[in-house]
Amino acid sequence: MQAPEITKLCDQIQSTGFTFAPGQEMTAWLRAGAVSDAAWEHFAVSWNNMPLDEYMADGGRYRRRRYATFSAVANGPVKLEPHQPHYQSLDYNHLNGGIAREFEPIAEDIASGSILQGVLSFCNALFSNLMPVQNWHIECHQFRIEASKQQHGKPTPEGVHRDGVDFVLVMMVRRVNISSGTTTMHDLDGNLLGSFTLQQAMDSAIVNDRCCMHGVTPVEQIDAQQLAYRDVLVVTFRALQT
Repeated sequence: MQAPEITKLCDQIQSTGFTFAPGQEMTAWLRAGAVSDAAWEHFAVSWNNMPLDEYMADGGRYRRRRYATFSAVANGPVKLEPHQPHYQSLDYNHLNGGIAREFEPIAEDIASGSILQGVLSFCNALFSNLMPVQNWHIECHQFRIEASKQQHGKPTPEGVHRDGVDFVLVMMVRRVNISSGTTTMHDLDGNLLGSFTLQQAMDSAIVNDRCCMHGVTPVEQIDAQQLAYRDVLVVTFRALQT
C-alpha cells in the first residue's frame, strides 16, 4: 500500500473513528503482495469444518471459530506466537468474557500464507501510521456464523461493543444464503454513527476501537433447503507498552 492510500485511510479513520474499505480496493492493495486467486480460494476454504464455539453463554450453536496470536514490530515483520487462550474482560464482553477461552488454532499454512500475511502487513502499515508505537500484539479470528430455520446467527452476540484493543479490521470472506448482517458503528455513548453491510469478498470494516463501538445485526437464512453462513476474518491490534 502506497503512502497516499495510507494517508487517505488514516484521514477517514481519524475523522470518524472508522471506515468501510470496499473489497475491490482491498484486493488491489493486497495484489501488490502478489496475492493470487488460488491463494484466496485456499484461504476461504479453510473456514469449512471449523469447530463449534463451545463458550456461548447464550446457549447458541451458531458460531464456529479458530484463533491465532501474532506479534509485530511497527512497520516490520509479523511473527506467529505460540498458541494461547483468548481472553476478554467482562467490561468488553459481558456475555462470554471473564474466562480464558481455548480455541483450535488457525491452520499453520493459513497463518503463514500470503493472504493472511498480506492482511497483517496492511494492518501493520495502517495502524502504525495512526498510532506510532514500537510493538503490536495481534489476534486473528476465523468466524463462521450459521443461520437456520431454528435460529438466526448472531455475528456479535454480545451486542454493540468494543473489543478492548486499539484497532480492529473485519474482512468479509464469504456470505452464503443469508440476508442482513449489517454492521453498525456507534460512538462511546451508543449513538449511531453509520452503517454498511459487508457483501463482497474482502469488503472490510476498519475501526479505531478506542473511540468507536460496533455491532452486526443477526443473519437470516434465505433458502431453508440450503446451508446459510457468514464467514469473516477479524484482526485486532493492541499496542504493547515499553
